[in-house]
Amino acid sequence: MSGQLQGRVAIVTGGSRGIGRAIALLYAREGADVAFCHLGDEDGAEDVARAIAATGRRAFHRSLDVADADALRGFVAAAEAALGPCDVLCSNAGINIRGPFEALGDDAFDRVMAVHVKAAWVAAQAVWPGMAARGRGRIIVTASQLAFKGGVNIVPYCTAKAALVGFVRALAREGAPRGILVNAIAPGPVVSDLTAQLGEGWAERTGAGLPLGRVGQPEEIAAAALLLASSPGGDFFVGATISPNGGDVMH
Repeated sequence: MSGQLQGRVAIVTGGSRGIGRAIALLYAREGADVAFCHLGDEDGAEDVARAIAATGRRAFHRSLDVADADALRGFVAAAEAALGPCDVLCSNAGINIRGPFEALGDDAFDRVMAVHVKAAWVAAQAVWPGMAARGRGRIIVTASQLAFKGGVNIVPYCTAKAALVGFVRALAREGAPRGILVNAIAPGPVVSDLTAQLGEGWAERTGAGLPLGRVGQPEEIAAAALLLASSPGGDFFVGATISPNGGDVMH
């Protein structure tokens, strides 16, 4: 690897599996010490931590619900105490609650918004003062191409992902003058634990409808997260939403 993040400290939420796991491991291979959180996935977390250690970098992880603001702030503080000040924050943790619009209650909407939107807000606020004081930092949020195209039976998820795009655009205007670059990734259909819930054959059916002819892999999304985190590669991205999606949404 090229050491694009050599000496940096990265924090990744939802880092024990799927896209978050791929991001955490790629960041470590590129030279970053990595802290990540997960929700009750101790085996997965230990596996990621071992893989990070095998690169010669340090790992820190903790189990928590990112919707719990105090727990999330405590994780960020503990991660910085263990590894050093955060250079790159990747808010990636996610959840999807499916169902027809009329059948979903307020609790489903509130839960999805809390995990995606409020958690991104809380985590960014936790690292913001330090980044501003040092005059540099990267904040990357995992949105979705569904923020732009919508989807059936996933109104809360699409709403949350669209809110994250707006969050990034607004926060980027405050951050850029202080050296904090804020951007989003909007992945298309990707093999993950969330999409595994859609049943056998989902990847083949969905991929057949894409111009590229296949769905994505977590490592392909991690490459976008590395671009936004690195220098000079990510130096001119401000409030952007880049969308590796196989042609599902073109904009």
